[in-house]
Amino acid sequence: MIFDSDDLYDLERAKWLLENPGLAAKLTDLLGTPIERGFEMLPQNWKERVGSITTAALSKAVTAAVNTLKNEPCCQSSNFLHKIAVGTTGGIGGFFGLGALAIELPISTTIMFRSIADIARSEGELISTTEVQLACMEVFAFGGLKSSNDAHESAYFAARAALASSLSKAAEFIAQKGLIEGSPAIIRFILQISERFSVQVSEKAISQAIPAIGAAGGAIINTLFIDHFQDIARGHFTVRRLERKYGKEIVENAYAILEPSKDILNN
Repeated sequence: MIFDSDDLYDLERAKWLLENPGLAAKLTDLLGTPIERGFEMLPQNWKERVGSITTAALSKAVTAAVNTLKNEPCCQSSNFLHKIAVGTTGGIGGFFGLGALAIELPISTTIMFRSIADIARSEGELISTTEVQLACMEVFAFGGLKSSNDAHESAYFAARAALASSLSKAAEFIAQKGLIEGSPAIIRFILQISERFSVQVSEKAISQAIPAIGAAGGAIINTLFIDHFQDIARGHFTVRRLERKYGKEIVENAYAILEPSKDILNN
């Protein structure tokens, strides 16, 4: 294997962050009860409502967040500060329940997008570029629906492959005409992201809607929510950094044969 030892370690750690475990498992561990039971609490039109709210939140996030970051290289991302901000908005969801999602999610998503962009910058990305901003959006699609039924296939690379065409068309449109809300290419890309992201939004909302959670519990759940996507962002942009160095095919092949254990996070 042509990787140096540090890069191989980074790739192994990235694979663990991207493939294990999902948000539902983390929330179940936090709450002490399977989160799937909470789906019985949802109104009949929940899927349509959360899809609409999620799409609107992503649309606002992509136009608002990156402008607050500078392009200079950064050695470390500000994960803690972003967690505090998202945790604060989570108190709204915990206090008011499902009805607050339309207010809370756009704010949380924008803060999370900024955190993702911050992590991208710390991995050497130029966040002022359209390609990197769309790569930041991709993070919301990882860890949700899987594009393949093959248990041995990487959920991460399967999701990237599923998004590749719409991402390319969105990037081409923005390069030619700028970021115009309502353009078919951008709408299609956001809808694909939203389909996957809304699964995890539902899991979060269910947890916050449990009567005993309250505002403090809602803040904790939102902190776990952003922590989950910060981990995914770190894995995603680590993989992209290594792809720039070694090439995409070599990195994907190496990723496929690695079998990281949870201990990789403690080293």
